[in-house]
Amino acid sequence: MKLDNLDRRILAALQRDGRLTNVQLAEEVGLSPSPCLRRVRLLEEAGLIRGYHAQLDRDAIGLGLTVFIGVKVERHSEASSTAFRQAVIELNEVVSCHLVSGESDFLLQVVVPDLRAYERFLMESLLKVPGVSDIRSNFAIAAVKEQTGLPLGHLPQAAT
Repeated sequence: MKLDNLDRRILAALQRDGRLTNVQLAEEVGLSPSPCLRRVRLLEEAGLIRGYHAQLDRDAIGLGLTVFIGVKVERHSEASSTAFRQAVIELNEVVSCHLVSGESDFLLQVVVPDLRAYERFLMESLLKVPGVSDIRSNFAIAAVKEQTGLPLGHLPQAAT
């Protein structure tokens, strides 16, 4: 899908506030409501907008510990990688998992209430995942920047 400046402004506005009504969004980007709604639906159908969510405060809901975990797997085969990925998808504490290069094969971001909960997660869940050969944990001291919105500066800025 080729994006124009209006599409870019729609995406930016929805990233800032996914609760905007269509009328509010249309006003913000300079369209009337009907064409704005059509554009949003096209962006959704094209897969550029995958969903809408509320960003929760981790501390306020009792998830005060964030851990970044580097995981090595025993064998580098498609079957072992697939088994690991499938197992990690089932672990609710894992909020993101990335295949990476470097010392680890995968990098996980895990959120739990506290150190005791992390120990339980580690011993009862992660260490039981097939193929895990090494785990390196890095505990977040403080978040310097947390952003859910993606940078859009590389998208076209041509007028509609």
